[in-house]
Amino acid sequence: MLGRREARLKVARDFGATDIVKARDEAAVGEVREMTHGGVDAVLECVGLKSSMDTAIGVARPGAVGFVGVPQGSEELNLGRMFRSNIALRGGIAPVRAYIPELMEDVLLGSLDPSGVLCLTIGLDGVPEGYVRRDGRETRRQGDGQGPVAR
Repeated sequence: MLGRREARLKVARDFGATDIVKARDEAAVGEVREMTHGGVDAVLECVGLKSSMDTAIGVARPGAVGFVGVPQGSEELNLGRMFRSNIALRGGIAPVRAYIPELMEDVLLGSLDPSGVLCLTIGLDGVPEGYVRRDGRETRRQGDGQGPVAR
């Protein structure tokens, strides 16, 4: 897991992350490549900045980098590194509605607990304000400046 925000790192540990790298950019690439003796087999970049995607590509062995959402600045990806290292980029629109019935059943049965990544419950009346807050990047936990707000 690469990250620096303690709240997110706690969630990662809770979900089973065993190795945490707090460095950024080239320092992170170097640390991960050293830890893994050349890079990792699977990378997932989750809606970061261009530097996050560059780091994901930098730590990958030949194979694929998966991404969720479109990172800012993605139009300037290091295609040369990807080509020379045989790294493919895989991502796209997630058909989340297709997963809702199965996942909702798991949540209701108690076999899946999503609370680790959620921190605030809003009612249906609060959804419009939630979108406004998200657009203004105000969707952070109160007090620590980290993490999503809307549940």
